[in-house]
Amino acid sequence: MGVFKRVSQVFQQKSNALLNKVEDPTQALDLSYEKMLENLQQVRKSIADVLTSQKRLEAQRAQLKAQYDKLQGQARQALQQGQEDVAKMALSRASVIQPQIDSLTPQIDQLAQQESALEETGRKLNSKIEAFRAQRDTMKAQYTAAKASSQALEGLTGLSDQMTDVNLMMDRAKDKIEQMQSRAAAVGELADSGVLDSPALGGQGDDIEKALAQGNPTTDVDLQLAALKAELSAGSKAELNAASGQPAEVVQAAAPLQPAEVVQPAGAISGGTMVVRILGEGRFRVPASIRGALEGMDSALESALNSGDQATFSMLVDQVAAMVRGNGTELEDTASVQDDIIVPASDTTLEEAKKLFYNEGDAPADGAAQG
Repeated sequence: MGVFKRVSQVFQQKSNALLNKVEDPTQALDLSYEKMLENLQQVRKSIADVLTSQKRLEAQRAQLKAQYDKLQGQARQALQQGQEDVAKMALSRASVIQPQIDSLTPQIDQLAQQESALEETGRKLNSKIEAFRAQRDTMKAQYTAAKASSQALEGLTGLSDQMTDVNLMMDRAKDKIEQMQSRAAAVGELADSGVLDSPALGGQGDDIEKALAQGNPTTDVDLQLAALKAELSAGSKAELNAASGQPAEVVQAAAPLQPAEVVQPAGAISGGTMVVRILGEGRFRVPASIRGALEGMDSALESALNSGDQATFSMLVDQVAAMVRGNGTELEDTASVQDDIIVPASDTTLEEAKKLFYNEGDAPADGAAQG
């Protein structure tokens, strides 16, 4: 698996883990309830808008009806006065107004139907909100109780983080106590046996006085023999220490891996594009023609990572970042475009890369590829 693919997987895993960690069911329930209240408010606003339009059309129809009635009255009055032309003019104007009145009536009826439908929808939504609110309160209470019970049981069984730390400290304390008890027993045994008081070990005891105290006669020959033994013992230890202090053969470290020459592609070439993310910097849309060069540098990066070559690794990540910037166009991080490749930041160190790409205990030791 290449470096870029591992970076992409680690990035997605950490994002999902972060979302799961911060997600709270009680907050999700409250948000859903607020959304439903907003929908109900929007329905009420729509009812008010429809009713406003209906009242405006009704007022317009009433105004046209008043004009129509006035023109009809003027036509009758003109005929009574013998002004037939004036009566004809009034009737002509009234005939123009009548179709307008007739067209407004079905529009007003349609708005009234819409208002009734919206009111029914509002009533149903309000009932659903009331039911959801009761269910929300119940679910929040259940979640709170389950969380408290889980925390209590974890503390009781020692599975909680706090109890785990306490248990670890207790285990370390027990180990130290047992170690000190064993050391005290060993020192006491040595003190009782008199080994620590031996002159051969640098002690201040006197074996002659001890022998005299025990009633054992000691001659000059025995004393000379003991001195010779102590001298030979000290000389043997000096020779052993001198032999063990010799420097080990130093093996000349192999020369660092020299990176292969990377040829940059000459501008964008037809054949599609892809999105490359540089960790900690941003995303760039680059031509798909540079994929081959990126894959080659990916292999070189993996070799440098496995061999522990910090200089080559730093140079390669700088080259990768420069290639992406030089051949790509930076995108807004909020753009809903999936990343095709994720590359390390240009300042990524070898230790940071090992922590990012490998699980604990799986990372290769420095120089593993060269040994």
